[in-house]
Amino acid sequence: MPDVFVAKAAEFAEGDRRIVAHDGVEIGVFNWQGNYFAYENLCIHQGGPACEGVIMHKVEDVLGPDRTWHGHKFSENEAHFVCPWHGYEYDITTGECAADRRLKLKSFDVVRRGEDIYVVA
Repeated sequence: MPDVFVAKAAEFAEGDRRIVAHDGVEIGVFNWQGNYFAYENLCIHQGGPACEGVIMHKVEDVLGPDRTWHGHKFSENEAHFVCPWHGYEYDITTGECAADRRLKLKSFDVVRRGEDIYVVA
């Protein structure tokens, strides 16, 4: 697969995503915290469009010193994207399934050449 043009850097804002296609393969490309991440847009569960769902910070439990539960908070360091079909969550920086880190989406390298962003074959 040749390199696939994604977007001009100036048009690809922080926290944004693009879906590109090449030879029948859809790839979700994310701009997250100054880095680019790309995964095949195919959920491991039932083949849904995993990269097209909502992007949100990981939800974490808040525990007191005595290990009692005090609610939830959003992580400052980890974000997920959620497959819109059945809610499978994936770590935006690794493509790992949040429920079972042994499961992972196929990833692709992303490069910036001048002002252009590409997915690398």
